[in-house]
Amino acid sequence: MKNVGQDMAHYLNQDQRRKKYADIIRRVKNDPDVRAFFQQNQGKLDPDAVNKGMAKLYEFFNEKEKIANHEETFAPGYYPRLIVNNHLIDVTYEPQPEKVAADAAAAKAALVDAAHMPKDFKDARLDALDTAGREEALGAALTFVNNYVVSPKKYHQGFYLTGSYGVGKTYLLGGMANELADYRIPTLILHVPTFSVEMRDAISDNSVLDRIRKIEAVPILVFDDIGGETPSPWFRDDVLGVILQYRMQERLATFFSSNLSMANLQEFMATGRNGQDDSLKSNRIMARIKFLAREIQVNGPDRRAQLANSQK
Repeated sequence: MKNVGQDMAHYLNQDQRRKKYADIIRRVKNDPDVRAFFQQNQGKLDPDAVNKGMAKLYEFFNEKEKIANHEETFAPGYYPRLIVNNHLIDVTYEPQPEKVAADAAAAKAALVDAAHMPKDFKDARLDALDTAGREEALGAALTFVNNYVVSPKKYHQGFYLTGSYGVGKTYLLGGMANELADYRIPTLILHVPTFSVEMRDAISDNSVLDRIRKIEAVPILVFDDIGGETPSPWFRDDVLGVILQYRMQERLATFFSSNLSMANLQEFMATGRNGQDDSLKSNRIMARIKFLAREIQVNGPDRRAQLANSQK
């Protein structure tokens, strides 16, 4: 014998579900965006498009509600839009303005490869740099950006920024890289002391040559704090020398920053194994650097000290 209570409960549950479904359908059909869609596409839809497309209408309505309530959606960052597809109702997803802006910012940031660099470097802008003592370097950076944008296939000599610690050499190069990113021109910045350690570690997995190949052909390359690394004849000859030789031959824009003048860097590079004099090899490296970049002295107050004082 059937259980009357169970049958009644089943009927009531079905009735509640039918009422809930009917309420959802009513809300979907009365949605202003859904109504506007039907008004705009009256002659484009099949007569039974609403019945066939109810699942799509509900998807549109439900996803829109989630966005309004700040809930997790099917496609985060995208907004649903109703379209006509072969005379039936369909849903497509378009990026929201915030998503478009975030993607654009991420794409631009990816153009400046600056691992191991300070945060203010990544946010650097040339128009935010104090010009006192930095006029020549700033002018050179602006001129380079303008000339490179106009003629990216021509050779444009870089520059070698030298000056005391904290005067803004790295910040200026970061500002230049960010200006170039505005024109979708990529820049790779290598912090030389860190890079030299990484290349030494790469010997163990035989990836030195692969890493050199990825670096040597980038459009814009910056060697930051060259001369700050531990003296290494191997790094000088088999890493730095190889990269500089390639860039000299291919006429690729290359930049440097250092606390050392070119003359002092030449002395630094002359240290060979067991302290022997490697002046000949040092001269060869410096000849490549001088071909690729002209030396510019950077002066001015210590930016790091100024920043620290402003935060006290």
